[in-house]
Amino acid sequence: MNLFDQISEDIKKAMLARDKVRLEALRGAKKEFLEAKTAKGANGELSDENATKIIVKMVKQRKESAKIYEDNNRTELAANELAEAAVLEEYLPKQLSEAELEAELKAIIAETGATGPREMGKVMGVASKRLAGRAEGRLISETVKKLLNNA
Repeated sequence: MNLFDQISEDIKKAMLARDKVRLEALRGAKKEFLEAKTAKGANGELSDENATKIIVKMVKQRKESAKIYEDNNRTELAANELAEAAVLEEYLPKQLSEAELEAELKAIIAETGATGPREMGKVMGVASKRLAGRAEGRLISETVKKLLNNA
């Protein structure tokens, strides 16, 4: 079952369970999926890879919103955003640990032949595609920078 169908099924389960937070998060994801499916040039198809990218973007948005709410002392709204982010994260691949991420990036650096910080773009291009959904872009970037500075 692809991600779109899985989320559609889970919406029904959330409705039956009367789980408002889960229902809102999943409805938001389904809306984004439908928009991506009907976008120009999408052929009415949505691959799991693109669906994962959408979910990653939505989780990031929820976390950023929560931070803004916390900065403005709106803890109840921040808690809701974080709860929705947690629901969406369930649909992402298992996140890499710091050691796993570093090992993957070392392999990518060796593969691309990068020798210093100037070649960070080359490494990031490969790393962002290969590690999409398994690690945050910011974390990938920081780790690549650290590894290349030590190279």
